[in-house]
Amino acid sequence: METVISRDGTRIACERTGAGPVLVYVGGALNDRGSGAALAGLLAPRHTVLTYDRRGRGGSGDTPPYAVEREIEDLAAVIDAAGGSAAVYGISSGAALALRAAAHGLPVTRLAVFEPPFTPADDDRLARARAYNAELTRLLSGGPDGPRRGDAVALFMTHVGVPPEMVGQLRGAPMWPALEALAPSLAHDSAVMDDAATGGAMPADVVARVAVPVLVLDGGASPAWMRDTARRLAAALPDGTHRTLDGQTHDVSADALAPVLADFLAT
Repeated sequence: METVISRDGTRIACERTGAGPVLVYVGGALNDRGSGAALAGLLAPRHTVLTYDRRGRGGSGDTPPYAVEREIEDLAAVIDAAGGSAAVYGISSGAALALRAAAHGLPVTRLAVFEPPFTPADDDRLARARAYNAELTRLLSGGPDGPRRGDAVALFMTHVGVPPEMVGQLRGAPMWPALEALAPSLAHDSAVMDDAATGGAMPADVVARVAVPVLVLDGGASPAWMRDTARRLAAALPDGTHRTLDGQTHDVSADALAPVLADFLAT
């Protein structure tokens, strides 16, 4: 592990794997730098892959007050440590963050995103996203006993479609304490998606400012609204390309993803 220092002084933990042109991995909700390890290993023969803990996760700090702009500065610090420019891959809310960073003007050479969960404009998910943000804020704010981290994780899981009975089973799993430790960062993801203000709708102004080539990926076994969102995003980008990975879901396999990314980065 190594650390970089973001603009506001926050320490950001990252790991470097492989050799060659640099790719930075930006994880989604409840991800830490380990979430990209399998992909980094597959790409290592041809690329240097940097995975990092977004602020509030793992070995990274979380200097208050939080703002999406601070996360963009974190990514800028990682890219700077990698040599000053890099390709970027983001998944889920990490894809939304990567798009915002590229639109902000970070030195991103190429960008690949997997299923950024922007809410369809004509869908009741807009209202549900706003309600989710309000309830998440209440749970993480806590009462006399402090933040209800376990309940926040359970809320997120049910919000993204995990059946309640499965969430109940997961509460007793060995992985649950690690998820609870990441719970405060769910508020960061909700801010990146702009759930409170727009219900997570695709930010047209941001998308229009992304000047680099972007590969928008989805899984062929993902929900129809998510695949439609990927197609709409690719069409809205100035230089967007869409591709579906057959048989994949939002929990995309590194084995399916790695060769597609390698081809995109080589062009």
